[in-house]
Amino acid sequence: MKKIKFQMLTALQPEPTVRPASGFNASDDGIALRAAMKGFGTDEQAIIDILTQRSNEQRQQIASFFTREYGRDIIDDLKSELGGRFEDVIIALMLPPADYLAKQLHKSMEGMGTDEHTMVEILCTKSNNEIQQLVDAYERLYDRPLAEHMCSETSGDFRRLLTLIVTSRSSAAQQAGSTAALQGVRNDASLDPAKAKDLAEQLYAAGELKVGTDEEVFNRILAHESFPQLRLIFEEYKNVTGRSIEQALESEISGELLEAMLAIVECVQSPPNYFAKRLHWAVAGAGTNDGTLIRIIVSRSEIDLGNIKREYERLYDKTLESAVKRKDCFGSPFLPPFGWSASRLDFYPTKGPWFDARLAQEKRTRDCLHAQIRAHRQKCFGVD
Repeated sequence: MKKIKFQMLTALQPEPTVRPASGFNASDDGIALRAAMKGFGTDEQAIIDILTQRSNEQRQQIASFFTREYGRDIIDDLKSELGGRFEDVIIALMLPPADYLAKQLHKSMEGMGTDEHTMVEILCTKSNNEIQQLVDAYERLYDRPLAEHMCSETSGDFRRLLTLIVTSRSSAAQQAGSTAALQGVRNDASLDPAKAKDLAEQLYAAGELKVGTDEEVFNRILAHESFPQLRLIFEEYKNVTGRSIEQALESEISGELLEAMLAIVECVQSPPNYFAKRLHWAVAGAGTNDGTLIRIIVSRSEIDLGNIKREYERLYDKTLESAVKRKDCFGSPFLPPFGWSASRLDFYPTKGPWFDARLAQEKRTRDCLHAQIRAHRQKCFGVD
């Protein structure tokens, strides 16, 4: 088996590529989006300009205004007007983060077969708070506990690890009573060096020190301990054994369980490294795994996508943007969440009668939009 090397890194300062827009006005954006979708044709450029330059919290405010003002669900309207990968990106941006990932988990388990790679990517990289939000969102959306559904779709030690992650981290978040926002790594906890050494010795005794492997010990420790505590445990493991935790796992564990445990280890040490490799996997093959590409770019855009982009360039000597552009022959709806500006030119032809008619339609839409915004401000505030 190919050996995977990790670097023991201190926590990086997270660098999002999408931040809250200054001067944000939910009503102005809601009116603009309604105008972009009303009547003949759709002004995709307006949709791109607005939704990719707002934080998720701001998008939720726009959705609330849309419902109050028009009695319509903005996501339903977007679905009726858009299609293909463009629709997938925009709807991913519009959903609350926990709802979006809950839907992705459900998709990974429905139908024939199970997408274990997606389950690992989502569940093995999340903080206690994120897991709690996922658990709540999943049960609200599907009227079924996430752990119960996972148990019916997975098996063996892999099932036990994922179930422990969902139940132990969810319980830890409830006990902590934390209201912290999504942070991209498990909650900070009080570090206990003595406990770290003890748990490192337990891992050694359960694996390399004996014939056979006690997977339950590995499952319990990797699923339960906080990321900062796990970092200490892995350091102690190397001090005790002279070998890295990755070497131990690769010699003792295999299959889906190994993939899940290595994902935890890598996210303990460098989340950007893990996600950069996942993105490379999504674009490196003969085709493009659009689901993985969209999921990581959207879900990390307000956390650490800037770090991931730099790590991708360090690992593969090319920018993530160039890899996406090169693989995507029909435009790049993935680009806006990178923090780039994007235009309809990324999605549609740029010559001919169709294009000229579209430009004329967009001008009419903009003129109508400006008139609606002026009327709304006059009605509500008595000013243009």
